[in-house]
Amino acid sequence: MRLRVLLPEQILLDTEVRKVTAEAENGSFGLLPRHADFVTALVPGILTFTTTGEQEEFLAVDEGILVKCGADVRVSTRNAVLGQELGELKRMIEERFKQVDEFEKKSRDALYKMEADLVRRFMELGKT
Repeated sequence: MRLRVLLPEQILLDTEVRKVTAEAENGSFGLLPRHADFVTALVPGILTFTTTGEQEEFLAVDEGILVKCGADVRVSTRNAVLGQELGELKRMIEERFKQVDEFEKKSRDALYKMEADLVRRFMELGKT
């Protein structure tokens, strides 16, 4: 099977695999090459795949969609982090969340400043 993981800005992963395990709203499931075609919504969690060299690798995914069609498995998600060990993956996710939290804080601060400036300008218009 060919596993492709698509992010909005790039293709994160494009590799041959023997097995894929992921989690949907109704629980975990596994895919092998002769599995029936289907589409499912993924929940945030760990997607595990076994390479053709029998190496197990891990992919932390945000919400997304998984499509199995023939020998192709495609995952489309907003965010994903690839790692070969769960401990390494946990550290990478924590760093990514920290960056996202800082970005969101800066965005909220900028929005508050814009709102305050807008209110101030409306008040000035009312005085004239």
